[in-house]
Amino acid sequence: MNLRTGSERPNPVAYLLDANIFIQAKNLHYGFDFCPAFWDWLDASNNKGLVFSIEKVRDELIGGDDELAEWAKALGAEFFLPPDNDTVSSLAAVSSWAGSGAYEPGAVNQFLQVADYYLVAHAHAHGFDVVTHEVAANSVKKIRSQTPVSHMVSSQ
Repeated sequence: MNLRTGSERPNPVAYLLDANIFIQAKNLHYGFDFCPAFWDWLDASNNKGLVFSIEKVRDELIGGDDELAEWAKALGAEFFLPPDNDTVSSLAAVSSWAGSGAYEPGAVNQFLQVADYYLVAHAHAHGFDVVTHEVAANSVKKIRSQTPVSHMVSSQ
């Protein structure tokens, strides 16, 4: 359910951004001093109900000591969504998928401890599309956030 509008689908297309989107934007093409319009666009798109991230991604971002950390600290739950009851329910589905035997136990354990787990569960619960720089790979040693998204969210 869209937390802003109350509709079942967030918008025709609504996106959840992974931490690497913010980090690479800051480090490569969209530095705060070079392209402040990108960061303004994120804020404006969030206000329109199109672009979000999650609390766990915010936690990763504020762990740094830079402009990105300050930017993330200034944004609240309107941008970095906290887990809700639907997300908590989806955590079990994502955990079950991850532990289905396709991945090594170490890969599953690592996945269940990082923000990607919550990002995928939130997308699964609310029908968001996940935006990440990670690329799905056929490996049993690492679960990339795009892999469960392509298997779970698209199968809803």
